[in-house]
Amino acid sequence: MDARAPSTAGLADAGIRDEVAARLGELFAGRPVLVGPGMLAAQTPVVGIMRDLGCRVLAVSTARGAGPVPAEDECVVVEVTPPATASVTEELRLHDRLARELPRPVADVIEAFDPERAGIWHTSAFVTDDEPILGRPVTGGRPASFLALEDKMLADEIWAAADVPCAPYLIVPVDEDALAAATEEVAGPWGAVWAGDARDGFNGGGNFVRWVRDGRDRAAALGFFLPRCDRVRVMPFLDGVPCSIHGFVLPDGTAALRPVEIAILRDPATRRFVYGGLGTFWDPPEADREEMRDAVRRVGAHLQAAHGYRGAFGIDGVLTAEGFRPTELNTRMSAGVSTLAEVDRRFFTFLQAALVAGVDPGVTAADVEGLVPLMDAQRTGKAVAVGEGTKVGGDFRFPVAWDGRAFRRAAAETGNTLSVADTPTGFFARVDPCVALAPGQRLAEVNAALLSFVDGEYGSEFGSLEPAPDLRRAGVATAP
Repeated sequence: MDARAPSTAGLADAGIRDEVAARLGELFAGRPVLVGPGMLAAQTPVVGIMRDLGCRVLAVSTARGAGPVPAEDECVVVEVTPPATASVTEELRLHDRLARELPRPVADVIEAFDPERAGIWHTSAFVTDDEPILGRPVTGGRPASFLALEDKMLADEIWAAADVPCAPYLIVPVDEDALAAATEEVAGPWGAVWAGDARDGFNGGGNFVRWVRDGRDRAAALGFFLPRCDRVRVMPFLDGVPCSIHGFVLPDGTAALRPVEIAILRDPATRRFVYGGLGTFWDPPEADREEMRDAVRRVGAHLQAAHGYRGAFGIDGVLTAEGFRPTELNTRMSAGVSTLAEVDRRFFTFLQAALVAGVDPGVTAADVEGLVPLMDAQRTGKAVAVGEGTKVGGDFRFPVAWDGRAFRRAAAETGNTLSVADTPTGFFARVDPCVALAPGQRLAEVNAALLSFVDGEYGSEFGSLEPAPDLRRAGVATAP
């Protein structure tokens, strides 16, 4: 084994992880670091990590965001006001353009901050790293070729190439007759789900997904997709727990991590999906867990061989009554990977940066898989509300009480803290810390309660939503 690399058991030791992270962090150590663009609160952990390396930090902020922000003496903050957006997809699509078309006053502040251009960018996954920004190299993003792999029209070909079982599907043009015929052919007892292509760029957060059960649903979905997409994938509605499985493609293979629950709430009456947070408090049956981990290894091997892929990725899907069925591929350090990386954010930040840059990190897939028991022991996650079109009028943070079914404001600390703030799209709220969550507790149930709470507090319109059932535990699927 390479003298730099720990043993398989080694990365479970915090001291050894610190040594590896320090070596991988040499890319940044002592250099000026520019982070963003994005919400300032989301950049707080990265600012701390870079400061620990002796870096001066400048953050490009599009909004304050919910939660703690860096202190004034921790970094220079420059604000960029993005164009108004109607969805999270539109907001994230802007990141690359914002970074490359910074207003002159912002660019001047950056040049004064780093006059020798010795700095390095650490950006979001929605900024491409193929070209420098203002003459400085980019990390934290990804090549445009990796971003292109997220098109949902490509996912099913990848499952087939990797021999991963999937649901039936049809890809058809955005045409009324073609979509009606495809829906009739593949729909199940719960109807069908339409997902749009990436013609105009990345889409996520469920913004380009529609649940279709009748003619009214088809007409509304067709009206949405006609100006936005050329093609739509039609699949049966998959009932069960929405979840994901993640891995890292390293030089010697793919490290498979543990499953993550995705809190996707639904309203059967109006056929709406609402995305919430992610967490690791839920556990699928052991056989399903291993099937999911095996799927991520096979997909990682295909991505590496066919596309030269490296770094983190995730497979979203549903644990149905018949087993795990994938629905989309996320070729980045996604929210699910970031949730798992909470066991050591510093280590995983530097590991991802090294891999995407094509640098051998000196650790193996087996080494990284050695952290899975730590991920099982240190459960994490948070309930999240992403409001579109509604503003809360500032940023607020206060304790809330949990009675097992609902949240309410509390006069004293409860272990559950709600943070909420405006964003370019609307608002973002989360409960963090959240002692309402514990192993065995479905995050989706807690997230549904959060959405109901913010409806009452701030006039948002999430409405009546319910979590999907755990059919592998219940054992029987029942259609409405």
